[in-house]
Amino acid sequence: MIDIVTIASAILLLVGSVFTLIGSIGIVRMPDVFTRLHAAGITDTLGVAGVLLGLALKAGFSLLLVKLLLMLVFLLLLNPTACHALARAALHGLRRPWMD
Repeated sequence: MIDIVTIASAILLLVGSVFTLIGSIGIVRMPDVFTRLHAAGITDTLGVAGVLLGLALKAGFSLLLVKLLLMLVFLLLLNPTACHALARAALHGLRRPWMD
């Protein structure tokens, strides 16, 4: 019989995978570096967070759970910071946002 933890883990893994897929489509379809960073930054953070939480549910109470949660904390802190730094570097590199 399938328990609640397995179902929740599968849902989180699926949601994380969908967010990552949407982010990769957004990277291909967006016109300039700033909108690509926006698409990649938000969806990558949510996608990988969903995958890591799904894996953490499957891991149970172990050392692996601690490692996965530490990876999640670092990801949630560093990914938006890296996207912001890349956007500022592109802005200082004489790139301008795309206008219609």
